[in-house]
Amino acid sequence: MTGALHLARPEILALAPYAHAEWDPALVRLHANENPWRSEADRSRDGLNRYPEPQSSALIQRLACLYGVEPDRVLVGRGSDEGIDLLVRTFCAAGRDRVVVCPPTFAMYRFAADVQGAAVSEVPLDAARGFDLDVTALKAACDPTVKLVFLCSPNNPTGNRFPDDAVREVLDALAGRAIVVVDEAYVEFAEGPSLVDWLAAYPHLVILRTLSKAYGLAGARCGAVLAAADVIGLLRRVIPPYALSVQSIESVLDALHPDRLEAVRARVAAIRAERTRMLEGLARIPLVEQVWPSQANFLLVSSRDAGRLLQAGIRGGLLVRDVRRQPALERCLRITIGSPEQNDRLLESLGAA
Repeated sequence: MTGALHLARPEILALAPYAHAEWDPALVRLHANENPWRSEADRSRDGLNRYPEPQSSALIQRLACLYGVEPDRVLVGRGSDEGIDLLVRTFCAAGRDRVVVCPPTFAMYRFAADVQGAAVSEVPLDAARGFDLDVTALKAACDPTVKLVFLCSPNNPTGNRFPDDAVREVLDALAGRAIVVVDEAYVEFAEGPSLVDWLAAYPHLVILRTLSKAYGLAGARCGAVLAAADVIGLLRRVIPPYALSVQSIESVLDALHPDRLEAVRARVAAIRAERTRMLEGLARIPLVEQVWPSQANFLLVSSRDAGRLLQAGIRGGLLVRDVRRQPALERCLRITIGSPEQNDRLLESLGAA
């Protein structure tokens, strides 16, 4: 068995995909027990009375073009969260296999492992070095029971991106041993390109992308898993047949029309400019101890009284994220970059504290 399929659960390798109703839009559908009439409230193009195409070919083509990969390397699902869940269920057997996470990081990796009954090993980021990746400790943690390693880059909630050399060292060390999942939810806001071009060289590399952040489509719940074609084929056996609704598919296709992408790039540039302005403004607030540089659309802030700052934001009608329960972040808040008006209001509210 080539590539990374030997790492999958034997039950998944033997699993027969769910046989959904055949998809042929040229024929009248009397085979899927659907209602023949559309609701009066239905404003969709294709009709909410019909099931959507499983793994919409139009959407996959659009995402493949957007991310610069072949369509057979793309799986679409309900945000990055579904991709994380599918990977854990596909590669980790309950009570036997493990995943590795690098806290502080996105909590869904551990959550998905806990739901599956997979053990979790933690390799903390090095807070003294700006939450850098401890490659030596990570490699040492990866015994034969480890099937997945999750790297969030840029990392949530610290905002830093791991150096390419560090990620490459992890990939080289784990070739044939484990799947390395690089979550690039915030890569559009970062300096430097995605690692998508690495997929050809590393069959055990999986990249997660989402339309929730840079593309302003959090409510559409659309994300993508990018990986080798055989890995995508395996995940297609596990994902529910109608993962995305008709409305989500249509709204995403509209939002990703080539004529709209320049506006997306302009908004990303505006957020990056506001990120710089907010970093400087937050650093001048007396209660703020430190603001970490960020490659994402948020800033991590350490405060002498984080609770006081949190309440000051609420009094100003603004909610920021309390991350004090995460390791090494006992005095920290995570602040999303808003519009210039929202950012001004937040600086004023926090300064008044």
